[in-house]
Amino acid sequence: MPARRTQFAPQSTHGELAVALAALRTEFSVPNGFPEAATAEAAASTPVVPELDLRDIPFVTLDPPGSRDLDQAFHIARAGSGWLVRYAIADVPGYVPPEGPLDAAARDRGQTLYLPDGTVPLHPRVLSEGRASLLPGEDRSARVWTIRLDASGAVGDTRLERALIRSRAQLDYPGAQRALDAGTAAEPLSLLPEVGRLRQAQERLRGGASLNMPEERIIESAAGYRIERRFPLPVEEWNAQLSLLTGIVAGELMLAGGVGILRTMPSPAPEALREFRGRVAALGDPWDPELSYGEYLHRLSPDAPHTPAVLQAAAALFRGADYAAFDGVSPEETHQAAIAAPYAHVTAPLRRLVDRWGLVVCSALSAGTPVPEWARASLPELPRLMQASNQRASQLSSAAIDRVEAALLRDRVGERLEAVVIEVRGTRARVQVVEPPVTTQCPADGLTVGTMATVRVVSATIATGTVELVAD
Repeated sequence: MPARRTQFAPQSTHGELAVALAALRTEFSVPNGFPEAATAEAAASTPVVPELDLRDIPFVTLDPPGSRDLDQAFHIARAGSGWLVRYAIADVPGYVPPEGPLDAAARDRGQTLYLPDGTVPLHPRVLSEGRASLLPGEDRSARVWTIRLDASGAVGDTRLERALIRSRAQLDYPGAQRALDAGTAAEPLSLLPEVGRLRQAQERLRGGASLNMPEERIIESAAGYRIERRFPLPVEEWNAQLSLLTGIVAGELMLAGGVGILRTMPSPAPEALREFRGRVAALGDPWDPELSYGEYLHRLSPDAPHTPAVLQAAAALFRGADYAAFDGVSPEETHQAAIAAPYAHVTAPLRRLVDRWGLVVCSALSAGTPVPEWARASLPELPRLMQASNQRASQLSSAAIDRVEAALLRDRVGERLEAVVIEVRGTRARVQVVEPPVTTQCPADGLTVGTMATVRVVSATIATGTVELVAD
């Protein structure tokens, strides 16, 4: 399968599609603007200047092109035979007074929402894309994780401190990958592949696997709306390992301190693993008993026709992701099974509500000071708030993609298209059309998982995002 495929919705559908996408805001009760008091607080709130000054450390940020809400900046240095990783996180707790109007607005939203016609930020843009964002050349208060790794990438000493930092450069994924491929990347970017690969190896040793599913994004431009489907670049995977490393350290710190909130996921049941082994064997890519789950997935080729079906089966293994808040007694489930370690969300506080609590709790635990009472008291509320927010974000994303996919197919009713069969459940099959990039269901008549098939477009309704295909 090609790593990247895009196709614009036909010009004839633009007006109808724009109306259908705009209607999502009403359908899913998407917030429209912030209360005046919250906006005023975001514009006026200023964190206490940290005593620790790390502006001499050349941090850089690495994000998708055009990002303004920059949560993380990193620096990597060699330390003897190992490494010193510094991961600076936007000091959102310093800008959001607890239990005030800005805090209330953020709790109502839960996370930044990404819609085809623009984002709906967790915090007012004056904060999330301005005063608190780790923009280059700006002095910023940050929560800085300092993590020592040995020569194998295993974690040694760690600490979390408030510090004043200044990012030197705003890097983006495509540009960073080009620089690394050309051998022109400077430090700390040039060291990221080494640390990223070591942490990937550590993940496989734990028995975990970061499941890098193909990403589907709706992109709007002067030419209209299109769906882009692509696998992450290597630099994105290495960068993600820094976030995973920090989340694991945070989870372990919370468990040791007896208070916090973990991101959890139960391990697959033995029968689910047996079914997975059977499915991938039937696809012609059996899971070698000598390989760990992570090693098996790591060896998949993104260009192989059966890979989407294998990834679909792998995604079905890990269900039940949740948040577990605790104070005094550790939760029954403490691990995130796909990561194969305790894990907490602490690296994206500009875009995700729960991370602010994670940073506050970990800052106190690292410093040996009491966790603020407001944070302890409100921990039990967070799982419900995040569950509701995640549900709305997921439904919005699916509904938006459905509408664009319907627009891509509206003028192709009656045509026959090539597709990969990625799942068959009972009488229904899930297929991934090659061009245009559409993933949807159809009757399973005669279809086999992991094979190419020809499907015919029966109907496509933009307003509802419904598409009807049949195997031909």
